[in-house]
Amino acid sequence: MKTLKDAKNIYDNIPVPDELSERVQKAINESAAARSSKITPFYQKHLFKYGACAAALVIAFTTALNTNVAFATGMQELPVIGAVARVLTFRSYEETKDNVNITVNIPKIEVISEDTKLPDSINQEILSLCEQYVAKAEQDAEEYRKAFMETGGTEEEWAAHDLRIDVGYNIEAQTSDYLSFSIYGAENWVSSNNEFRYYNIDLKTEQFVTLKDILGEDYITLANESIKEQIADRTKEQGDIFFPAESGGFSSISDETNFYINEAGNPVIVFDKYEIAIGAAGRQEFEIQK
Repeated sequence: MKTLKDAKNIYDNIPVPDELSERVQKAINESAAARSSKITPFYQKHLFKYGACAAALVIAFTTALNTNVAFATGMQELPVIGAVARVLTFRSYEETKDNVNITVNIPKIEVISEDTKLPDSINQEILSLCEQYVAKAEQDAEEYRKAFMETGGTEEEWAAHDLRIDVGYNIEAQTSDYLSFSIYGAENWVSSNNEFRYYNIDLKTEQFVTLKDILGEDYITLANESIKEQIADRTKEQGDIFFPAESGGFSSISDETNFYINEAGNPVIVFDKYEIAIGAAGRQEFEIQK
């Protein structure tokens, strides 16, 4: 079981990939091809950009929270589902920059029980990740726009792209036992996948939960058998949507496999779009019964 005290150290050491030029060039090539055939392309992409924890962001968000009466009131009206802690929206806004529509909903863990002491580094990590993602996505969009115009694009064609940046979160379980949620980022101009980051916390032990914690020592075998059975069932219903194991399809889970905890307390293993199945099949989720 991972201790929450390690959260900040893990987050501070996440490497930042540098793929901007390659992604922008790919989008430019697709745009040029689309213009020549009189078809306006629709782009999607994903990739979280991680950065160092920014204390100034916490101050800025706290100020926004305390000075926006309507927003603060809205948060107070949220129901308390768990008796120990809950996830609520800390900041929410929409804006448009250079025909790029940006929607942001940033979550925060609020501790309700005085006996629970979750480290604030988790909230700082979430705030920083969301803001870093938006900032980098805006930079990517600006680089794309500049290159698009330089290769013959027009303002009308650019506006028709309907570029969007979306950052938000999903609450999966918010009970007296578990707090499970994800934050995600998506841009719709290169790839069709979203990037998710999952948080699964045992509120009784105040530690991050692993699949081994929930399913026991034989968690890999248990999960693999269940997933393979579910894949077989879906194949009968939907046809050959899954890639063969030897061609990049499902073979086994690992300690790095993404999952969240549902309201029943069961882990739900998640594979991103295109990870083990064709794109039309979307993200694949598998609930593993304990």
